[in-house]
Amino acid sequence: MTDAPAPVHHAGPLRVALGADHGGVHLKDLLAEHLAGRGVEVVDLGTHGTDRVDYPDYGVAVGHAVASREADLGIAVCGSGIGICMAANKVPGIRAATVHDETSARLARQHNDANVLCLGERLTGIEVAKGAVDSWLDASFEGGRHEGRVAKLDALLVDGGN
Repeated sequence: MTDAPAPVHHAGPLRVALGADHGGVHLKDLLAEHLAGRGVEVVDLGTHGTDRVDYPDYGVAVGHAVASREADLGIAVCGSGIGICMAANKVPGIRAATVHDETSARLARQHNDANVLCLGERLTGIEVAKGAVDSWLDASFEGGRHEGRVAKLDALLVDGGN
């Protein structure tokens, strides 16, 4: 048994929550357009400008949107993709992965059942980022030998680090 959110089953298009800090807002906005072009419903959690904001606020917002089933999946963007990923992973049931290309994105979904994809605007070009998002969305969790490992990840939710 895991604490991961159950898959969302609803009529209508896939819903993806997007969040970014000021260092990732440009890529977030471009990915929102790309997703809309794929018929994906975008839940834009901000930020909406280049004024300095803190990435943990947006990583956690994306994580909560997925964990609460407001969204099926999430995408979080900061300058490197690392800090916002750390924040998203603080939300119980979230398996966020920072990726850099199509292969790492596909494997994050197939092997780790990543429900939040994290990207770095300063490290990943827009076409590579779009390819990574597409590979992640088009992939599915393989289960099998990966199921026990993902269950162990979900079981790592410990009280106070004990």
